[in-house]
Amino acid sequence: MRYFESASTAVRRDVYRGKVWSATPCWVVEDGADLIALALWPGIELLAATTWTESQRTGSEAVRNRGVGHLASGEWELGPWAWRDTTRLMLSSPDSYFTVSLFFDDNGSQWIWYVDFERPYRRTLIGYDTFDLMLDLVIELDGTYRWKDKDEYDQGRRLGIITDDDHKRVSDAQEQVISLLSGREGAFHEHWTTWRRDPHWPRPVLPSDALTIPTHDV
Repeated sequence: MRYFESASTAVRRDVYRGKVWSATPCWVVEDGADLIALALWPGIELLAATTWTESQRTGSEAVRNRGVGHLASGEWELGPWAWRDTTRLMLSSPDSYFTVSLFFDDNGSQWIWYVDFERPYRRTLIGYDTFDLMLDLVIELDGTYRWKDKDEYDQGRRLGIITDDDHKRVSDAQEQVISLLSGREGAFHEHWTTWRRDPHWPRPVLPSDALTIPTHDV
């Protein structure tokens, strides 16, 4: 099993049925048996499904929904995208069905916590493969929260993208996240809220083999 050194680049890929949906080069903050911590900030160039990049540019929910149909059919194209606006610290534990992200604004102030429910990370030669299960949780600094993209999640279930096992795992993960939030444990501990990116860190770059390295069945 390969672990990535701090300050190295690891590629986080969303993979569905062996095909890459997104590939993002990330700065490795920490990588170990109990925790994977990755950072992403403005200007980092990645590849993602063109329906996702278009929805980011336009804010169109219709385009996002079309992307779910593309997932179901297995037919989509990737396009370039540059991360913008925020610094993102992503915290995940092995075998966990969620990743907690802390978002920071241009001034380095924490903005929100954001939880992506997704299949557990599987290690590859260049990083980690996972698959975003569409349901998200947005948590304000005062601890109030709201669920996001429930309609997209329900559509994914109807189309068979999100399996019954996924659904059960996500339900369990929801309870786990709320428990961690209530106790300010794990990713919600103050240790991480005081984290800041060093402005001198070089931007991670997507390697040329990001799409050809064999995918992991997630």
